[in-house]
Amino acid sequence: MSTYDLIYKTVRQIPPGKVATYGQIADLAGIHGKARLVGYAMFQIDTTCNDIPWHRVINAKGEISYSTVREGGDYLQKHLLEEEGIEFNSAGKINLNQYQWQPNFRLC
Repeated sequence: MSTYDLIYKTVRQIPPGKVATYGQIADLAGIHGKARLVGYAMFQIDTTCNDIPWHRVINAKGEISYSTVREGGDYLQKHLLEEEGIEFNSAGKINLNQYQWQPNFRLC
């Protein structure tokens, strides 16, 4: 199984209405310290893909990582999260104490 496959397997476990950080996914997938690699893996996903809930992965500050390279995918991410009931404060942050996924397992 490739590293990206491990990342995607982990992301598929995030339930609706919850989020995980890039670093958290890296740790759960057994690739500690590779948050950036998780970001690269998320960037590779077709945003119309329903199989991998890419939109549930955010940065450690509780924010969507906005970028012009995402060609609007970041705004789609916010919309999808809001549809799941996740609220953003006035600064555009998600309360991680409330919405961060707390699994009781590690895949690797």
